[in-house]
Amino acid sequence: MRKFLGDDRERRGAEWDAERQTKALAAFALILALALLGCYLVSHLRAVGQIEDCLLAQRSNCDSLVDPP
Repeated sequence: MRKFLGDDRERRGAEWDAERQTKALAAFALILALALLGCYLVSHLRAVGQIEDCLLAQRSNCDSLVDPP
């Protein structure tokens, strides 16, 4: 009888470990996606800032900062 109860506890512990690992992996994927989105946002805002700085300085060659489509 004890062996049976011990097996059940081990099985619940294994299920809990698997669930914990799944949640940790999902959290890691979310953090990675947010980090990539942040990097894209920083680079995009930097490019827009350079164009605005050029326009505010009243330069006439600001087209060279814009990437051709």
